Amino acid sequence: MYIVTHRNVFFCATGALVVASLVALFAFGLHLGLDFTGGTLVQVAYPSERPASNLVAEALDGSGIKNYSIREAGTSDYIVRAPNLSELQRSSIAEVVSGGERYRGQITQLTEVGPTIGTELRNKSIIALGLVLLCILLFIAFAFRKVSKPVSSWIYGLIALVTLIHDVIVPLGFFAFLGYITGAQVDTLFVTAILTILGFSIHDTIVVFDRTRENLRINDERGRREDFADTAGRSLGQTFVRSINTSLTVLITLSVLYFIGPESTRVFALTLLVGIIAGTYSSIFLATPLLVTVEKWRSSRKK
Repeated sequence: MYIVTHRNVFFCATGALVVASLVALFAFGLHLGLDFTGGTLVQVAYPSERPASNLVAEALDGSGIKNYSIREAGTSDYIVRAPNLSELQRSSIAEVVSGGERYRGQITQLTEVGPTIGTELRNKSIIALGLVLLCILLFIAFAFRKVSKPVSSWIYGLIALVTLIHDVIVPLGFFAFLGYITGAQVDTLFVTAILTILGFSIHDTIVVFDRTRENLRINDERGRREDFADTAGRSLGQTFVRSINTSLTVLITLSVLYFIGPESTRVFALTLLVGIIAGTYSSIFLATPLLVTVEKWRSSRKK
């Protein structure tokens, strides 16, 4: 198949994408939300009519509250996330978000997250991500344990792990750049989206690998001598349409959620959009070409 034959082109494109993502990540960094840094969450309900968000922002600016974010919640609420408030700001927040009683806002929730809890959430998120990657590696190695020729089961698992790391780096780099441009913050919902992306991506990769395993078995049973690159390319071709159709269906749904869904889920939908595009790309244009490259490298070493 064209993808396997011209794999070096896709390796170069992948390398450029990963480098750009890493540069953005290290240059701009991630704007961590209060889930990770600590701060205050205020949910305000407006029984009569919810004012425009810029009016609430002006009131918050006038009270000296900085580095906040405002999101819609339902049809009549706003959720305001801000750094830790002083005693004066905390006591006057109800009047501030009510615009001096112009909008008649009512605070229905006021939660403060301490920096210790934020650090704990951040560490647990990193641990959860690492454990997911490790479990996926072990699962694939076990599932492909009967496949030893010409590539061992551990190679399938390691290549899947490489593609998943790609699928994490790209959304991180994208949101580092987005945070620099728009101030978008990363919170626990972002971590949930990343874990969802990993599950979607590994499913696509395993489908292709499983087809490769099946074609290797058929070749062995029929005594057919076929180059591994041809077998892998044929397997990729057999699953290509299925992978594209599945991803397009999900992307259409997420696009609708992003453009007409509530403000509170917009960042989540955008994370999934970027991650699933990256995951679909890596499953098709990176995983199998890497598998073929490793097999050719091992064959050349034996010679």
